[in-house]
This record gives sequence, structure tokens and C-alpha cells, in this order.
Amino acid sequence: MFRWLLIGLLSISVVGVSVWGYQEHQEKNAILIQAENDYQRSFHDLTYYIDLLHDKIGSTLAMNSKEQISPQLAEIWRITSLAHNDVGQLPLTLIPFNKTEEFLSEMGDFSYRVAIRDLEKSPLTDEELQSFESLYKMSSQIESELRKVQNLVLNDNLRWMDVQLALINNDDQADNTIIDGFKTVEKTVEGYSEGKLNASLMGTSSKKDGFQMLGDKKVTEEQAEKKFRDLMDLDKDTEVSITKTGDGANIPTYSFSFSKEDLSGYGDISQNGGYPITIMLNREVKDAEISLHEGMNKAKKYLTNFPFDDLALIESNQYDNVGVYHFVPSQDDVWIYPDAIQVKVALDNGSILGFVGKDYYENHKERKIPSDIISVEDAKSKVNPKLKIEDQHMAIIENDLGEEVITHVFLGTLNNDTYKIFINAINEREERVEKLKQAETKY
Repeated sequence: MFRWLLIGLLSISVVGVSVWGYQEHQEKNAILIQAENDYQRSFHDLTYYIDLLHDKIGSTLAMNSKEQISPQLAEIWRITSLAHNDVGQLPLTLIPFNKTEEFLSEMGDFSYRVAIRDLEKSPLTDEELQSFESLYKMSSQIESELRKVQNLVLNDNLRWMDVQLALINNDDQADNTIIDGFKTVEKTVEGYSEGKLNASLMGTSSKKDGFQMLGDKKVTEEQAEKKFRDLMDLDKDTEVSITKTGDGANIPTYSFSFSKEDLSGYGDISQNGGYPITIMLNREVKDAEISLHEGMNKAKKYLTNFPFDDLALIESNQYDNVGVYHFVPSQDDVWIYPDAIQVKVALDNGSILGFVGKDYYENHKERKIPSDIISVEDAKSKVNPKLKIEDQHMAIIENDLGEEVITHVFLGTLNNDTYKIFINAINEREERVEKLKQAETKY
């Protein structure tokens, strides 16, 4: 009797395991099918958007009406964003596809910058038209290569999941038709990128001063290390690792790091001049014991270690138990936003957790402040009347074209939210509206 009972239980167990295994197999297949469908959708959408992008660029080249060109360029910008998003949905992380993504980004930046420009006052130049024609030819080549891949995918029922497995396993023997096709697209774009596009027109050339304020005087590795140890308040017994950037770096630096017990840190010191570019300290931050305002005073005191003058606080935010503060220098009572400095303060004991001065060292210089500016009252008339203005100052900011413009800045409240409104002090244009962040809610 016991034997038959045991056999019955074992049989039920076998059936149960079989049913469970079948269900697991079905669920796994359902997930794989969903992933494959998502990949196929993204790929065919990408192909469609590249087709559409090619047509839109061609239509723009044929236009003569400035009123039609701007909306068309705005549409091109929208399509490049959609195409770029679809590229990100494909399993291409192990395929060199950065040139194609760069093309989409540059196309989007170029079309956006021209779309928001007053083409009556600043029409397209001959150089811009030549670049646009090159982009049109490039999009034609990409369209053609993607169509070839799409044709193979449809005719041979190729699966993107196989592509993903081949890339992960580095399987050179698998059917890599899709991989080879995308590599061809990448080579096509790379061929056009080398010498056929004007980098300055595409927005890839830097308008920055290139850290000229750092000077030409080099500091030694030992001098830079001393600066790092002083800023981190490290004793001589703490071991510090040192590396340096290679030739051709945007800004040559010495990079330092250390780790001891529950504390670690990192920093970049410029080789020219020995200026701290980035300082980061990592430790567990306990419950806040000081206010965000007290943290600001700690940040200001810390900045006295640097050769900064006339700094103004433009923003402060609290994230859990850490305060983040943004300061900018001023010149003739005009705040210089592009030269921003960031400081992080732990609100448990007021210690400094981070400093970022890259923008300051890259951009800082003497500005020419225009004298023919509109009055505060005229600028205020351009602000939404529903906004309750609490404060005002003048500032130089970068507009959407990357150009520095002088503005009247109004700080005001509306519906329990705080906003910054930037009104161009020359042409009275509303350059920017920013909603200031509030302290994060804890859940």
C-alpha cells in the first residue's frame, strides 16, 4: 500500500514538474518573441525615418521661401530625434555605430539652430547650403544601405535575437548579415565625415576659449599631488594613485585617487597652472544636521581656497542629505552664467563632497558689457504678468545658438512654483524660462 502511495506521489510530482517546465518554457518564449518584435519595430521605424529624413532634406534644398524653410527644418530636427531613439533601441552596443549616431545628432543640432534663427536677418550662407547638400547625399547613402539590410531581413526572415547572441558570444561563424550591413552603413558615414562636412557649421567646433586662463606654466606631478592632498586634507600616510592624460587631451590633467576605510576620493588637477578641475569625495552621509542655507555658507568658505572673486549663488538644491550649490562670477554687477562653479556639501557635518570648476576655467575671461540695453521696467513688461517677481539681476547667458547674450533675469513665483525668466536686454526677447527645483520628497 505504501509503495503504491509513493508511486502516486512521484507521478504527481513528475507531472507537476513537467507542467511547471512547460509554463517556464512558454513564458521564456513569450519574452523572446516580445524582444524580437521590439527590435524589428525599431529597425523598420529607423529605416522609415531615414527615408523620410532624406526626403525632407531634399525638399528643403528645393525651397526658396524662408517662411517654409524654418518649419521644415524643425520637422527634420524632430525626425532625427525619433531616428536616434530607434538606434538606441537596437542591440548595437557591440557594433561600432557611433559615426551614424553622430550624424543624426549633428543633423538635429544643425537643423534646430537654423530653424530658430531669423532667416530674414541671417539667411543660409553658401557654406551652410554646401553642408546641407553633403548631408542630403549622406542620408541617401544611409537610406540605400539600410534598405538593403531591410530587404535581406524580410526575405530571409532574419532575427535580431540571433544578432544579439552573435554579438554577446563574439560568434564569427553565425549569420552576421545584419551586423555586416550596419558596419557598411557606419563605413559610409565615416567616409563622408572625413573632410566633407564643415565642422564649425555643424556645431562640433568649440567656441570656448580652451582653458586659456590656465596659462602655459606647467606644474610637476609632486606639486599637483600636494594641491590634491591639501584640498582633501590627507595625511602623508594615505596612499594616492596618480595617472595623467595622454597627448591631445582637451585639458591635460593629473588624476588622483585614494581609498581608506569608509572614505574614498578622486580629483583632476590641471598640468597647466595646477588648478583643481574636479574634486569628488565619497562617504556615507548620515541624517542632515545643518540646513541648506548653512551648507551654502560652508560652500562659500570652501571657495575662499580658490582665486575666485565676486561669486554669486544662482541655485541651491538638496538631494537627500546633500546640498548642491551653483555659483557664478560677476563683472560690473552682471552675473556670468557660462562660468559656473559647483560645490557639493554633506548636510550631516558640513564637509565638502565635491567641486567642479571646469566651466569656469574653460570660459572665464573679461567680457564686454553693452551699454545700449533696455531698462529693467521695459524688460519686466515682457514677463508674464501672473508671475509675482521677487528678485532681479542682470546676467550673461548662452542662448539656444550657443551665443552669449546679456539679459535681465527675474526670479518669481507662480502657483507655488519658482521660476527664472531671462529677457534679452538688447532685443527684449524672452530667451529662457527655468523652473527651479524644490527639495526632493522622501518616500
